Amino acid sequence: MKDLAQLIAAELDEPVDPRATAMAAAIAAQYPGAARAVLFYGSCLRERQLDGLMLDFYLIVSDYREAYGARWLSVANRLIPPNVFPFAEGGLSAKYAVLSEADFARECSRDARSTSVYARFAQPARLVWARDEAAREGAVSALCDAVVTLLGLARITMNSQDAGDPLGVWRTAFSLTYAAELRAERSSRPGAIVDADPDRYRRIAEASGVLDQPAPDSREQARALKAWRRRQRKGKGLSVVRLAKASFTFAGGIDYLAWKINRHAGTSIEIAPWQRRWPLIGALTLLPRLLARGAIR
Repeated sequence: MKDLAQLIAAELDEPVDPRATAMAAAIAAQYPGAARAVLFYGSCLRERQLDGLMLDFYLIVSDYREAYGARWLSVANRLIPPNVFPFAEGGLSAKYAVLSEADFARECSRDARSTSVYARFAQPARLVWARDEAAREGAVSALCDAVVTLLGLARITMNSQDAGDPLGVWRTAFSLTYAAELRAERSSRPGAIVDADPDRYRRIAEASGVLDQPAPDSREQARALKAWRRRQRKGKGLSVVRLAKASFTFAGGIDYLAWKINRHAGTSIEIAPWQRRWPLIGALTLLPRLLARGAIR
């Protein structure tokens, strides 16, 4: 794990567009007593393109009660994490999710309630703002756990011949986690993530120590695949619940949803005025049609 921690720490420190750093600092400034770290991740980081897109951040806070003035936001963040909010700064648009340090550590581990956090943070991220060295060390530790969790849970589903291939394990991992969420991206997306930087994924897998573990036998594979089916059913259900919750916290969320689906699935969804007035009902009425058309899976 020492080698993995060094790789993750170095990756988190790699420079990014200064506008992303400024936006992270502005997000943290909204939570002066609670902000611990801000992580930048996602397609804007991978593609190094900010203009015209929506940047993705995770804000890690010490405690939900300290972060929010409104009690209901604290309760919502604790019961159905994370809360997601829109943000704009310097002509750029972003969304940021909020998790406490304790919840972030849990969601990067095998105790996670869903796959979404460890699947995202096993991928490249940048620590664009940190309160102090302890916050930085906490982020490094959590991201190391995300890698080990994801690769370990994926590798055990593979036969012994394939379980030693680091890139094959990553592709399997992302295929499994994409199936645990409602996604607009095409089915080739999990493999494309790995193919965009195979050297990075190979180094990270080899440093994790997961590939050195004994290859799974057929009984372990069967149990692991059954567990993944449970995670996938639960994950899709959570996606619907989070979508409903976001209609209360994310202004313009239904327009962002349509934009993202159109961008990734090649559709031409248009949002009606009544759906903007009643975003929860609008989003839920869209869902069956999107599933039927294959725009999301």
